[in-house]
Amino acid sequence: MKSMIKITGALIVMLMMTSCVVHDHGNGNGPKKIPPGQAKKIYGGSAKDYAPGQVKKRGGY
Repeated sequence: MKSMIKITGALIVMLMMTSCVVHDHGNGNGPKKIPPGQAKKIYGGSAKDYAPGQVKKRGGY
């Protein structure tokens, strides 16, 4: 009887763990954007290269 209770308890805990799923849908506009400073740290270069407001200052456009 005790083993039946343990098995049932384990199944209930497993069921609870599988129901805890987090979905991050963001804002619906595609992938999340990272700040220019973080992009500079990851990819190198200048933060201006990754800032959307600096497009006019880029050469060759």
